[in-house]
Amino acid sequence: MATITELRARRDALAAQRSSGVARVSYDGKTVDYRSIAEIDRAIEVLDRDIATAEGRKIIRQVRVTTTKGL
Repeated sequence: MATITELRARRDALAAQRSSGVARVSYDGKTVDYRSIAEIDRAIEVLDRDIATAEGRKIIRQVRVTTTKGL
C-alpha cells in the first residue's frame, strides 16, 4: 500500500494533467496513458477514496432531499 504522501502526489499529477487536457501522466519514473478525461476522473475518485481510507475517514456521497407543499 502506498503512503498518503505518494497517493497525494499521484492525485496532484492527475489533476494537473486533467486541467491541461493531456492524457499522459508521469510520476516516480512511471508513465500512464489514459483514453479519456472520464477515465482520469475515475482514477482521481479512486485516489480520493484511498487517501480518505488511509487517513481514517469516509467519503459520503449521498444527498437527501425532503420537500413539502408548505400548506
